Amino acid sequence: MKVFMLGWEFPPYISGGLGTACYGLTKGLDEVGVEVTFVLPTAVPVGPSTTTAHVSVRSPATQAGKAPPAVPPPPSGSLGTTEMEHVRFRTVPAALQAYATPESYRVVRESQVIKTTGAVHPGSGQTPAAPPEIAGSSTAAPAPPPAPPAPGAGGQSFVNMGPGADYAGDLMEQVRRYARLATEVSLDEPFDVVHAHDWMTYPAGLSVAAVTNRPLVIHVHSTEFDRSGERVNQQVYDIERAGMHGADRVICVSHFTRNIVINRYGVEPEKVSVVYNAVEINDRAAEAATTPIRRGERIVLFLGRITMQKGPEYFLAAAKKVLEKYPNVRFVMAGSGDMIRSTIEMAAQMGIGQKVTFTGFLRGADVDRIFQMADLYVMPSVSEPFGIAPLEAMSHNVPVLISKQSGVSEVIQHALKVDFWDIDEMANKILAVLRHPPLQRTLREHGSFELRKLSWRDSAVRCKEVYEAAVAG
Repeated sequence: MKVFMLGWEFPPYISGGLGTACYGLTKGLDEVGVEVTFVLPTAVPVGPSTTTAHVSVRSPATQAGKAPPAVPPPPSGSLGTTEMEHVRFRTVPAALQAYATPESYRVVRESQVIKTTGAVHPGSGQTPAAPPEIAGSSTAAPAPPPAPPAPGAGGQSFVNMGPGADYAGDLMEQVRRYARLATEVSLDEPFDVVHAHDWMTYPAGLSVAAVTNRPLVIHVHSTEFDRSGERVNQQVYDIERAGMHGADRVICVSHFTRNIVINRYGVEPEKVSVVYNAVEINDRAAEAATTPIRRGERIVLFLGRITMQKGPEYFLAAAKKVLEKYPNVRFVMAGSGDMIRSTIEMAAQMGIGQKVTFTGFLRGADVDRIFQMADLYVMPSVSEPFGIAPLEAMSHNVPVLISKQSGVSEVIQHALKVDFWDIDEMANKILAVLRHPPLQRTLREHGSFELRKLSWRDSAVRCKEVYEAAVAG
């Protein structure tokens, strides 16, 4: 089985769980003998100094026998040390950065050498099909079906962040560019099936499948309803819906997400499968040094994007209630996002600013260190398709408290669970873990044992079964 895989991030350059999932899944596919060609935009720098040992990098330049361009070194703590013989990259000059501010996105764009590439693939004699129209089309998908407002809904879609429409328009142009260039790359690659991760690659998947007459599998890691509640961005919804309906098979990361795909996008249930994410257990956790922020303080950790989807305001509301009864606690919020400024202001207005530490985005060894310091990890997500971070916390022997509105709650039993909006119950469960060491110890021990039942190899086997069903028709 040979797979032409489309994705927009990969370790060590990641902004969320998608990059971690792509890494784990490609490693699992390698273990079960599936060959993967991964098409990655060059907004994620790759080269001999930045790739992990399990991949080789090929671009149009290296195909022609030229040396790859110089790139900056990777940040410390990059993932991957195991050799993989069936995975390699193709790179295309496109800038896909979903979780960025308009300013940081422009920096990324300006730092890349973006060259206009013609529609005809050199030497192929074939003309790639134009990527599906994704903005301003008269044949756009209908508006999402009506539904009652979700609790906590009303956040902004990240493609609409910032004061103007320039950012959104440019991102959509880069989605088109990636689709066009990926289609060109596909013309000289042998493969059996196309696998597209997340909405920004769905137009590329549809285009490649149409030109090569290969089946398309799309992987739904999140939906616009997860990111934006009921105030969906119509362009993004249209892309997601077109991808889901145009695909031969749809993979969802949880039954929670599968229900959204079926009920909100109108996809036939028989072509939608669930493949859970997993976590890579390594030895870095045991090696990480632990220095307390302040002696005797207990640490409650939030690690994730600070956006509406992740529920940071509910975390702070619960923190205030905890501190009223148990003041010797520090709440650490690790991550970045469009709500970071308002969240800092919220903590100050609540009068708990001195008890809340904001670290910014963490990666690699810094993530290991913050997990080693934590007494409890909390994920109060409003709508979480899966949620790899709780598994990472458990791999570091940290007890977890997760929202019931998450896909990961379907696969782990030895975790505390609460409705994201129930801040009283959230505070009570945080206090229970901090005040009762036997509860914390039980969650650690049983969670570690339970975690070992989840593996990327098993996820890869399920994906391979979906590929085979797509190829068989």
